Amino acid sequence: MAKEMYDYGFTQNRDLSWLKFNQRVLQEAMDDNVPLLEKLKFISIFCSNLDEFFMVRVGSIFHLSQMPIQKVDPRSGLSNHQQLEKIYETVGEYYLELNSTYKSVRKELANIGIKEVKFNHLSKSEKSFVQEYFKNIVFQIVSPQIIDKVHPFPFIASNEVVIITRMSKKSKEICGLVSIPNTLPPLLFLPGKNIRYILMEDLFMHFTERIFKPYKIIEKTKMTVTRNADLDPNDEDYEISLDIRKAMESMLKKRKRLNVVRCEISNKISKKLLDIIVSHLKTDYSKIFINKTPLLMNYCFYLIDKLPDDIKTQYSYPKLLPAFPNQIDPHRSMFEQIKEKDLILHYPYQSMKPFLDLLKEASEDKQVTSIYITIYRLSRRSRLVEYLCRASENGINVTVLIELRARFDEQNNIIWSKALEEAGCRVVYGFEDFKVHSKICLITRREGDDISFYTQIGTGNFNETTARQYTDLQLLTNDHVIGNDADNFFKAMLLEDLEFEYDNLITSPNTLKQTVLDLIDREIDKGEDGFIFIKINSLTDVDVIEKLQEASMANVVVTMVVRGICCLIPQVENYTENIRIFSIVGQFLEHTRVYLFGKGDEEKMYISSADFMTRNTERRVEVAVEIMDPLVKDDIKASMRMVLKDNVKIREILSDGNYHKIKTDAEPYISQEQLIARYKRLSRKEDKND
Repeated sequence: MAKEMYDYGFTQNRDLSWLKFNQRVLQEAMDDNVPLLEKLKFISIFCSNLDEFFMVRVGSIFHLSQMPIQKVDPRSGLSNHQQLEKIYETVGEYYLELNSTYKSVRKELANIGIKEVKFNHLSKSEKSFVQEYFKNIVFQIVSPQIIDKVHPFPFIASNEVVIITRMSKKSKEICGLVSIPNTLPPLLFLPGKNIRYILMEDLFMHFTERIFKPYKIIEKTKMTVTRNADLDPNDEDYEISLDIRKAMESMLKKRKRLNVVRCEISNKISKKLLDIIVSHLKTDYSKIFINKTPLLMNYCFYLIDKLPDDIKTQYSYPKLLPAFPNQIDPHRSMFEQIKEKDLILHYPYQSMKPFLDLLKEASEDKQVTSIYITIYRLSRRSRLVEYLCRASENGINVTVLIELRARFDEQNNIIWSKALEEAGCRVVYGFEDFKVHSKICLITRREGDDISFYTQIGTGNFNETTARQYTDLQLLTNDHVIGNDADNFFKAMLLEDLEFEYDNLITSPNTLKQTVLDLIDREIDKGEDGFIFIKINSLTDVDVIEKLQEASMANVVVTMVVRGICCLIPQVENYTENIRIFSIVGQFLEHTRVYLFGKGDEEKMYISSADFMTRNTERRVEVAVEIMDPLVKDDIKASMRMVLKDNVKIREILSDGNYHKIKTDAEPYISQEQLIARYKRLSRKEDKND
C-alpha cells in the first residue's frame, strides 16, 4: 500500500498549525519587550482571532463533517471529526494559558494604577455611584426573561454576552436569561482621580438578583456563543445571482442564525444548568469552555482610548510616523519620477502618500485616459475612493474591480461600491467562483503620440489604515512590459478570461503555481548550489510542500518566513533537513509576500498577493510581478536580511512542528524596530507624511 504524505512526518494539519500561531500571539502578552497596554491588546487579538477561527474554520469543518462522503486531511491523516476533536482539545488547553496570562497582565495594570475591580471591592461611595448608574441607566433598558414552555429560549447572536441563571420562586425552579445591551459601554469608570473601573458584564452579574426580582438566584454565569459563519455553497438560500450585491446582502442577514460551534461561560456551573445550556443551544459538552477573562476582551480598546495621553504614550508602542522616501520629491510630478526609475514602497515604515499623490495627480491630469484598479479591502475613510470618484467626475474612464466577498468586510465594500457607481465609475464584482484578491492598479496616460502605462502592484490592499499596521511592499513602475501585462490583465478580467498568459506577471489560478513549481525545479537541478527564499503568510498547498521537500532532498538551501499557518514541518531527518522556517509576531502584522529563486545573474524575485495556500493558488485571482530593477531588488533583499537577523520576535519551527526561540549571545535585535530606523534614515528631511 502506497504511503500518504502524512505518513512521512513532515506535514501537519492546517488548523492545528494555526492554533499554534495564535498561541504565539497570546505569548506576546508575556514578553517584557512589549509595552503593557500592547500586552492587553495582544490578549484581545488572540481572543478575536479565536472568534473568527471558530466562525469560519471550525464552522467549515463542521459542515464537512455532516457530508455523506468524508475526506481525510492529506497533511495529517485526520478525518473531519478527528480534526474537530483535536481542535477542541487544544483550545481547552489554551484557555488555561489565556486565563493565567490575563491575570498576570491585570496585576501589572493594577501596579501602575489601572484597576479593574469587582463590586464587592468598591468603597461605600463607589457602590452608591454604581447603584445609581444601574438604577437610572441600565435598569431602564434591560429585558430579562424566564425560560419555560411559553417563554422559549431566545436566539443568542455570536459574541452577544448574556447572564443565564438558575433560580427559584416558592417551590418552582426556573431559568432566566438577560442580554447585556451593546448600546451600553463595555465598562464603567468610577469617580475619583484614580483609574478604577468595573466591567459592564460584572455589573450585570452583581445585580442579577435585582434584575430577576422576585426570583431567588441559585446559580449564574456569564455566557457567550460563537456561531458558524461559513455558508454551505449548496444551500438553497445561498444563490449568487446576476446581482451579486443583493446576494451578499442576503448572506449577511443569514450569517446571524447558524450553528453554535463554541460556548464560553465565566465560571463552573452545575450539571443541571449545563444540561439546560447544551439542550437549548443544540450543542454538546465538548464545545463549552470556562473563560475567566472578560468575555468581550475588546473592551480594552475602549479603556485605552479613555486613558490620559501620558499613560497611553508611556505604555504603548511609540507612534510610528511613516517616512516619506528620500528617492521621491514631493514637489515633482509622480509620473515624471516613476518614468525615471521603478519605485518600491515598504509599508508601514514608509508612507502610502506617494501612491495617493499619484492617484490624486492622475485624477486631475487631462492626459490620463483611464484608471483600472482591484479592491479587496478598503479603509472606512478612504482618500483612494475620493480620488477615483474625482477622476471619474473629470471624465477619466475609471474601472473598479471590487471583491464583495472579502470576509467580514462585505458591508463596507458594498457601501463603497455604491459611492463609486454614483460618481460614474464602472464597478464590476469579479467572478462567481473565484475571489479577486490581487492588488494591482493601472493608470494609462497619453504622452505625445505614445500611450504610457503606470502600474502599481503590491502584496497588500490599497488600504490607508492597514498601510500603517501591516508590513507590505508596493511597486510603482513605468515598465512597458509590466504595463502591457496589466492592461491585458484588466481586459481579461472584464471578459472573465482566467487563462490569459502574460510576459512578466504570473497569475492564479492559471500560471502562478506552476511557475513557482518550475522555479523550484530549476533550483533542484542545481543541487547544493540551489537557493530559495520565500516570505509568505501561510503555507498549505500540498503540491508546493511536496516540491519544497524534494528541493531539500536535493540539498537546496531553503529559507522561509511564514507568519501563520505552516503545514510543512522543517528539519525532519531524511526529508526536510535543508529547510528552515521562521515566524515573526510583533508590533506590525507581517504581510509581505516575496519569492526569491537562485542567486546572481539567475536570480528571479517576485512580490505577490498570493500565499501558498490552495485557495490562493487555485481558487483566487492573484497577481505576482517579477522585480526587474536591480536597485529595487537590493532594497527588498536588504529588508529581508534584517527580518532574518531578528533574535527577539522571531521563532523557528523545528522538527516537532512547534515554535522555538532563537538561542543566541548576540545583542537583542528586533527587525521591525530596525526597519523603522532604516527607513527613517532613508527618508527626506522635510518628511512629508500622510
